[in-house]
Amino acid sequence: MGRFSTILIANRGEIAVRVIRACRELGIESVAVYSDADARSPHVAFADRAVRIGPPASTDSYLSSAAILKAARDTGAGAIHPGYGFLSENAQFAAACAGEGIAFIGPPAAVLEQLGSKIAARTLARRAGVPVVPGETPADQSNAAIAAAARKVGFPVLLKPSEGGGGIGMKEVRDEAALTPAIEQARREAASAFGDGTLYVERLVERPRHVEFQIMADDNGHVVHLFERECSIQRRHQKIVEESPSTALTPALRQRMGDAAVALARAAGYRNAGTIEFLLEGTGDAAPFYFLEANTRLQVEHPVTEQVTGVDLVHAQIAVAAGEALPWTQAELTQRGHAIEVRVYAEDPASNDLPQSGPLLLYREPSMPGIRVDAGVAEGGEISVHYDPMIAKLVATGESREIARRRAIEALRGYPILGIRTNVAFLIELLEHPRFAKGDIDTRFLDVEGAALRARVRDAVIPAEVREVAAVARGAARAVGTSKEITSDPWETLRLYRG
Repeated sequence: MGRFSTILIANRGEIAVRVIRACRELGIESVAVYSDADARSPHVAFADRAVRIGPPASTDSYLSSAAILKAARDTGAGAIHPGYGFLSENAQFAAACAGEGIAFIGPPAAVLEQLGSKIAARTLARRAGVPVVPGETPADQSNAAIAAAARKVGFPVLLKPSEGGGGIGMKEVRDEAALTPAIEQARREAASAFGDGTLYVERLVERPRHVEFQIMADDNGHVVHLFERECSIQRRHQKIVEESPSTALTPALRQRMGDAAVALARAAGYRNAGTIEFLLEGTGDAAPFYFLEANTRLQVEHPVTEQVTGVDLVHAQIAVAAGEALPWTQAELTQRGHAIEVRVYAEDPASNDLPQSGPLLLYREPSMPGIRVDAGVAEGGEISVHYDPMIAKLVATGESREIARRRAIEALRGYPILGIRTNVAFLIELLEHPRFAKGDIDTRFLDVEGAALRARVRDAVIPAEVREVAAVARGAARAVGTSKEITSDPWETLRLYRG
């Protein structure tokens, strides 16, 4: 097939900037797409060309296959990189790209279809000899049949939608009394979010670790894994902190889990980048683990793997999509050092992580050894109400986990963001927590420790920079005799008088 001359990036924000940067490094022309809300966003300015695809609503822009394919045709793009989210795991979109003769930088449509269904993926995992969480998938989707399946599995159970992800529609049920209401709510949420209310039942694994393996496969049948990422620090099934290597894995356990990830990828006929996610129960060489799901795209947390393996995953994705063979064997891939990624969000930890929106009055990324920041924002820009409130990903790398942890803390302390509330202070508290410092984590970590962490953030002294900017805003408001209420809360002042 040969290398592409032009690639269209069907996404926005930091992942669009990340892919555009890879295109520049490979000498490939990049085409950005944007909605009206993103007309002045960094990814638009950074790309070689940019095409408007619609109004702010994602359904009319970034989720519009027709608009994106038209932009690809109009610009002569030979390939589309979908990033993550939006159309990245949409089998119909991948098939439409193939129908247009445009390479989809991801797995084939048939693989997306099979692994996109959690029920089909579990069936495939069993056939491949990969352990799955004990559970039941009733053919009869009535409330009574699902309730009977839950009783057979045994409480506590987890109700899970067949489609989608992000924890939407997942419900823990610990007793009979809560069963029917949970089934009805899970079905409603799944049908609303994914257009499919099909549910299945799993045994609830109490306080597991969430460990995932990065895989990569080419057209020649070569499949490798690029080791693990620990993703146990989650809030409502959304990852907040990721790291590699995992403190829970011994060399023997790492090999067992890596072999299982590769076996599943082979069974699926996988191609390009993906992630096989597991729940890990216990410790030691023989610790049991269970297949959770497959993410058939590049992950948000892919920089963690890049930092410890020295592999550029986006370069590899583009090469594989162009028909090239993987440039390394499993034996040639190694881990070196430790990397920790934190997701910086526009949200208020003191108000149950309420998403924030508004202009970035001040935004300065830390610059220091061992720190990488992947962002899609700039000072003076806007955090839109229309999209995910993630501002950036900060990745700290060091020769040991402790050095990486301390570097992350120091970098966050030197990361001023004004105009909106963020979770930076919360992340610092989390990284400094004694349990995190020891690697004593699991998927219930924030359920147990989150309230105390938020209380410390709530009681923290408001940064001097916030007070100073707020004082200037109040003074300007008084000078012009504004009708807006003058408040003593510096954060509220910035919200009221922004711009």
